[in-house]
Amino acid sequence: MSAVSTSPAPAHASALDAASLPPRKRFPVVARFMENKLAVVGLVVIVLFYVVAFASPWLANHPYDQITFGNRTKPPSAEFWMGTDRSGRDVYSRLLKGGQVSLAAGFASVVIVMTIGTVLGALAGFFGGIVDALLMRFTDILLAIPLILLLITAASLFRPSLRTTIIVIGVSSWPGAARLVRGQFMQLKGQEFVTAARAMGASPSRLMWKHLFPNALAIIIVETTLWLSYAILLEASLSYLGLGVQIPTPSWGNMLQEGQSELLYGAWWLTLFPGLAIFITVLAFNLMGDGLRDALDPRHRRR
Repeated sequence: MSAVSTSPAPAHASALDAASLPPRKRFPVVARFMENKLAVVGLVVIVLFYVVAFASPWLANHPYDQITFGNRTKPPSAEFWMGTDRSGRDVYSRLLKGGQVSLAAGFASVVIVMTIGTVLGALAGFFGGIVDALLMRFTDILLAIPLILLLITAASLFRPSLRTTIIVIGVSSWPGAARLVRGQFMQLKGQEFVTAARAMGASPSRLMWKHLFPNALAIIIVETTLWLSYAILLEASLSYLGLGVQIPTPSWGNMLQEGQSELLYGAWWLTLFPGLAIFITVLAFNLMGDGLRDALDPRHRRR
């Protein structure tokens, strides 16, 4: 009787099997995200806004800072698609430039927020004890102060500018992200795979960044997406109050502030278009963030 062959399957067999799977099986996160139509719409809107904002030098009808006194406070027309402001500047061109400034400020400040929040939250959640107590008590103090009040105080101490706005938002807004990451690390460090890695002699830094961080990455990505919308709102708030990006450089916030005084004279377009831009951008980021949350953690999927 012939012997049964026990030779292992070819090494490339598993790779071929994986390649033969349909895209839904190979990329389950992408497939779950694409099922959420509102999240896809949010992603498309965000990409479109960023492309349009950074292509503004080629898309603008007029220079955003060109003052023409003969065209002051003109309503939307074929020449000026979104009208002009009280200095005769094209609102459409300024909206594109303002989007470039606001979206860049939101992105840069969130990089600072999530970097500080992730590092401090990871340290507190992993080491616990005195490290956790000190970091979290400092975090609690900052969280006890209303964020907008903290931002206004910090922004008023320095010369208002785009760089100052980014730094102030980034340095003042990390406590929420830190607490979220801390909770995730504290939950993960009790898992069996961490215990096994520790028993095999893994160093604390390896445990933190090679084992815990990749497993916490999903919640960090979702938090980053949601914080982008909040950072844009904060930048608009500071600029509206005169503590952010300064005129003549446009941002959606200071365009709202400029147009407010003209509402009494019927110049509705000066506040409508920047207000809509802020509303649509924040809504799109929130929709995309919800979609990412559901895709990365199917347990949170809404029925």
